[in-house]
Amino acid sequence: MWDYLKLAGLGLVAVLAAIAANYAHDLAYQVNAITVMLAAGIAFLWVVRSAGDPKPNVQHEYFDSVIRAGAIATAFWGVVGFLVGVVIATQLAFPQLNFEFLQGYGNFGRLRPLHTSAVIFAFGGNALIMSSFYIVQRTSAARLFGGSLGWFVFWGWQLVIVLAATGYVLGATQGKEYAEPVWYVDILITVVWVAFLIAFMGTLFKRKEPHIYVANWFLLSMILTVAMLHLVNNAAIPVSIFGSAQVQLYSGVQDAMVQWWYGHNAVGFFLTAGFLGMMYYFVPKQAERPVYSYKLSIIHFWALIFLYIWAGPHHLHYTALPDWASTLGMVFSVILWMPSWGGMINGLMTLSGAWDKLRTDPIIRMMVVSIGFYGMSTFEGPMMSIKAVNSLSHYTDWTIGHVHSGALGWNGMITFGVLYYLVPRLWNREGLYSLKLVSWHFWLATIGIVLYASSMWVTGIMEGLMWREVDANGFLVNAFADTVAAKFPMYVVRALGGLLFLTGAVIMCWNLWMTVRAQPVKASQHAAVPAE
Repeated sequence: MWDYLKLAGLGLVAVLAAIAANYAHDLAYQVNAITVMLAAGIAFLWVVRSAGDPKPNVQHEYFDSVIRAGAIATAFWGVVGFLVGVVIATQLAFPQLNFEFLQGYGNFGRLRPLHTSAVIFAFGGNALIMSSFYIVQRTSAARLFGGSLGWFVFWGWQLVIVLAATGYVLGATQGKEYAEPVWYVDILITVVWVAFLIAFMGTLFKRKEPHIYVANWFLLSMILTVAMLHLVNNAAIPVSIFGSAQVQLYSGVQDAMVQWWYGHNAVGFFLTAGFLGMMYYFVPKQAERPVYSYKLSIIHFWALIFLYIWAGPHHLHYTALPDWASTLGMVFSVILWMPSWGGMINGLMTLSGAWDKLRTDPIIRMMVVSIGFYGMSTFEGPMMSIKAVNSLSHYTDWTIGHVHSGALGWNGMITFGVLYYLVPRLWNREGLYSLKLVSWHFWLATIGIVLYASSMWVTGIMEGLMWREVDANGFLVNAFADTVAAKFPMYVVRALGGLLFLTGAVIMCWNLWMTVRAQPVKASQHAAVPAE
């Protein structure tokens, strides 16, 4: 019966998507409708093919097949996102590489939101979903709730990524700072995210362990808060059900306030709380040491959750936003420094008694460096929110350097460490193919991040100083074009840093592929046991 319902639903989706493609008002909508139709058709054929297969009794085993798919998707989208980042960094240094012969589809304006979303939501999103499913099962000693619901979350998220990416390249966005996808993609995101919440919460409810480990606290706060942020920020009214055009519910300073409430808390919960959940599980596992202070982890959690939600207005100093609102955001940002460093200290001190592993284990080295970048970013962010500093840094490349030291150093490095930890275990291999390649990846990524961030610090501070330089009569000394010309050497260094980071990620993919392909298989251990 369940297979028949799935077939009926997929058939209906395919038909509706075909109708939508036929009546489409714009190219982006038509391409997305055809994509949905093809996806529904492939899923329909897959269900037909597997409908008669016997269903094995796997309730005593973890649902690891979807996590394996998530690991592959994380590595794949990471390379895609980093590659697009290198392309647009090169375009900024050499503007002639904006490919107008592709009708503008290959220029910086189209590729920049593609890069941002590919790295945050494709690479980071798949990392969070896969690690959430792994952590919640192991710490609950229970199979993932919902049967094939996990597969719906995985494939639904891949469809979201493809629809959003094609929309960006074809010019269909909400036109905001984060270039959010259009209304129909937002609806699909909501459906997939609710399914993610159900699978995660259902597993917690049927857990065999009485205690809910702190990593699950961070992951659940991420899931719930991102859902709220998405619904409020992306609320819009479509002009037609057959087009991507839409009318925003907010305008002016209200739209700016909602956008930065969303933007800063996307950083705070998607890129911070979720990845802290990964840190609190995988760092102790790789170090083979307990968390340094469980009490500190609870204080870290509640302080972070309460304070982060208020910090968004600090992005809007010296704008039409009332001064009291941006000052409030600044105050909460500065206070955030303390719980953030509490979490960093907790992560680093987990290695107490195991510091010698840094000499021999490049995976734990990668995780420790990621925690260090978390600490540096969560000091730099509050500092940049202070009005005196913000008057120099705002609208400059200093902000770009800050964002990437966090994204590449914290999110990227912890995800790489998690992939190196998971792949041998998910594919039941004796170990990684090459620890020397992990070490190469570590140094390439670290040097790449340092080149990227330091070049943007230099060019950003220079840019801010040039903008405010005046002569004896009070007139500005430098035209805007002068600052652009002065930044050229640092832009080349940034592109080089991104290329090194991309090279490390490609080496990782080769290493993981060879781990699965060439390493010997261990004795199978699939039974659901507590806190493995």
